[in-house]
Amino acid sequence: MTPYARRGVHGQTVELLARRILGGEIPEGATLDLVALQSELDVSLTALRESLKVLAAKGMVDARQRRGTFVRPRAEWNLLDADVLRWQFEGASTTESDRALLHNLAEVRAIIEPAAVRLAAQRRTDADLAALDGALDAMGEQGSDASHAVEADLAFHRALLAATHNELLERMEMVIESGLAHRDRIVHSAPHSEDPVPAHRAVLDAVRDQDPRAAEAAMRALLDQAGRDLDRLGDSEDDEGSPADSVQDSEETEGSRSQ
Repeated sequence: MTPYARRGVHGQTVELLARRILGGEIPEGATLDLVALQSELDVSLTALRESLKVLAAKGMVDARQRRGTFVRPRAEWNLLDADVLRWQFEGASTTESDRALLHNLAEVRAIIEPAAVRLAAQRRTDADLAALDGALDAMGEQGSDASHAVEADLAFHRALLAATHNELLERMEMVIESGLAHRDRIVHSAPHSEDPVPAHRAVLDAVRDQDPRAAEAAMRALLDQAGRDLDRLGDSEDDEGSPADSVQDSEETEGSRSQ
């Protein structure tokens, strides 16, 4: 899916409004002053309304006669939408809602991925193994920058879902991918993260051997490792502040490890 920010003024307006809402700058229940927004953003009223239609389709805003356009309660937002997930995680810092969403993501992964990897072990093809091997090789490359390491991790988990040959499970990448990428960038900007390659290799070896039980056990071990990294992140934030503030600098100076 092409991010909205790459779709001209319309897309940039969607992104800006979405991030203001997700970040709480425009709170739940607030009525939007369209004339003021039009002037501030220097866009036509038509472009502004078209942008709000995108957010309305994602459950974030609504419009009523006499009340105008307002922000809907968070409980009504489509949090599984790929754009909403991406917007949630692309702010300059990690908020409490971000951390809660990361923990929710960890629980979703714990439900989906162990079961998915059992199917992958039973159904994988040579092409699936080649994709997994390529992602693992990329993950283990020394000196790679953070974006490369994150993409290698995403490619591995994407390939695992594809190896189930269940099109609904394959679509779960839309739920997992944005949050997983953000978690990788944040967790591994901090020191002392565990080497991800052995845990991923254990999963791949079990899938290659067509051993569903071993594959599930290896995936649970991998997710346990990811959970430890996430817990370590929380402890670090309590002591030193959020590592998200240093992610960009970290990505420019060193590679990161991915789960």
